[in-house]
Amino acid sequence: MFDNCFIRGDEVDLQGGDPEKPMFEIAEPYACQECPLQDCPGLRPLEDAQQAYMQSVKQAEVSFERGDVVLKEGEETDHLFTILDGVAIRYLELEDGRRQIINFMFPGDLVGLQGAFDEALSHSVEAVLPLRLCRFRRSDFVHLIKEHPRLGFDITWLAAKEENALEGHIVSLGQRSARERVVYLAAWLLDRALATGIARDGNKLSMAITQSQIADMLGLSLVHTNRTIKSLDRDGLVEWSSREICVPDMDEAAKFASFERSEKGQRPFV
Repeated sequence: MFDNCFIRGDEVDLQGGDPEKPMFEIAEPYACQECPLQDCPGLRPLEDAQQAYMQSVKQAEVSFERGDVVLKEGEETDHLFTILDGVAIRYLELEDGRRQIINFMFPGDLVGLQGAFDEALSHSVEAVLPLRLCRFRRSDFVHLIKEHPRLGFDITWLAAKEENALEGHIVSLGQRSARERVVYLAAWLLDRALATGIARDGNKLSMAITQSQIADMLGLSLVHTNRTIKSLDRDGLVEWSSREICVPDMDEAAKFASFERSEKGQRPFV
């Protein structure tokens, strides 16, 4: 979405060399009045007064590389983040290292929402694509809801849409076949990517998702995932390589997997 977002010479390491959470603060952040999300076709632009308020509470912009852990399950965080650019996964990890990917997060999504309610994080967040995030103090969101109830409503709306997405993924785990699960996930990812302007012509999304990550999301074995992806590729429903996802016919894929595409409208963001 943005050019030259992740040049390390323009960033400062905030973690003191901690390899688990290498967060870098961007030296020249966007002013909220110039936020690129304002021009994203699938997002509703903030009003002038809302932009001014978010500028007053915005702490910084930070970046993470692919594979970096942004938030860790069980930790308490003082911050919330809005994704400016990139894609992240939200996941739970068992003691033996197995993990369940819960959801994917796209530009405009709010990261660490549960921390705003004074609870330890129930999940971890990891960068799938290089991330650029706006950072806010979670304590400021109490004042935000009081002073800008419309923004407070938008946060509630985002939480409700997250639950709606989880319902679809739960149905996949419980009721859809392996082929339907893979098609549903691919169609859902492309639907979000198209709405946030990061998909390319031809319903293509440049995103390196490993087959292991797909298996973690869909509750399938790695061997079953591999066979299913090859089968769908042969049938022309989904083309899923190590670097790119392509759904040639979104309507056909949606019908096959009983996926309800997003209504034409704009998601809020803060």
